[in-house]
Amino acid sequence: MTLFDSPAFEGHEGVHAFSDEKSGLKAIIAVHSTARGPAAGGCRMWPYASAAEALDDALKLSRAMSYKNAMADLDLGGGKSVIIGDSRTQKTPALFEAFGRAVEDVGGKYWTAEDVGVSVADLQHARRRTRYVAGLEGHPAASGDPSPVTAEGVFRGVRLCVRRALNRELDGVRVAIQGVGNVGGYLARKLHAAGARLVLTDVNGEALRRVAAETGAEIVPPSAIFDADVDVFAPCALGGAVSLDTLPRIRARIIAGGANNQLADAEAGLELFRRGILYAPDYVINGGGIINVAGEIRALDRGEAFDPAWVDQKLDRLALTLEEVLEQARVERRPSHEVANEIARARILGASARQAAA
Repeated sequence: MTLFDSPAFEGHEGVHAFSDEKSGLKAIIAVHSTARGPAAGGCRMWPYASAAEALDDALKLSRAMSYKNAMADLDLGGGKSVIIGDSRTQKTPALFEAFGRAVEDVGGKYWTAEDVGVSVADLQHARRRTRYVAGLEGHPAASGDPSPVTAEGVFRGVRLCVRRALNRELDGVRVAIQGVGNVGGYLARKLHAAGARLVLTDVNGEALRRVAAETGAEIVPPSAIFDADVDVFAPCALGGAVSLDTLPRIRARIIAGGANNQLADAEAGLELFRRGILYAPDYVINGGGIINVAGEIRALDRGEAFDPAWVDQKLDRLALTLEEVLEQARVERRPSHEVANEIARARILGASARQAAA
């Protein structure tokens, strides 16, 4: 199968591969769409088993960012970057400076930020070689780590779903969180503060024990999280958690979390619908982080200070968009991911038409 035949390609505007022998950088930058503005999406560092696996992930994540930015009503298109490597052992300042040069070579069509395995400190090194880095600290336009804002958006989405599906508030609701890294950890703390009872898992035992101690949560092995007796399942790790294999084990009535590409495939989404499980489409509920990043890009472009009130207003609108998607899915008796996909595509196509007519 060639790149253009891949189901994940779906009209990407550009796919860029970069290597730097001195630093060891091997990276892919995928730009899905710039119809609404420059592409924006985080950089992920992961020890992919092959270059083909890394490319597939970059393409899927890039496309999801186009949809996410459209649903968050941002003047940004969708893109994503992945670095092939182990973030625990292979990070160096030189590697991220080389990544910064790669971003610069894309010519302003792509803005990067943090994602799995990449921190604010890492991207400070990239910023030495390109201006197209957001989610930083230390300057008036800086927005900082976007993870807390992602978690805030997911928290609001979980609360909305609980009200819709269970007709109650979060106090006493049982939530299983798969992954307690940056987003999952912040989400766990917010849910605990609202009175939810938590079941947690993560491959990082130290982080898992720390968050569990802070929230009084039950800990289960990664393989057991799907079997937890809970009301809400919140995937906050890597994609593909919800599949035809895992769905029969999921006891929750709601799936709402921070991970990207939670559905392994379209058939998993259809099966969710058949089973009557309320699903918050991932790129709608988890758009808080990119909203925060967009606030920084907006401030940089205008030469202004970062405006938290603008971000909060966008978060409020994002929650309304999620409610509109869920309500349309209920009225039309259709899977929520299909409804969200149609809305996102229509917004992108509309922007493309306006761009062509200009």
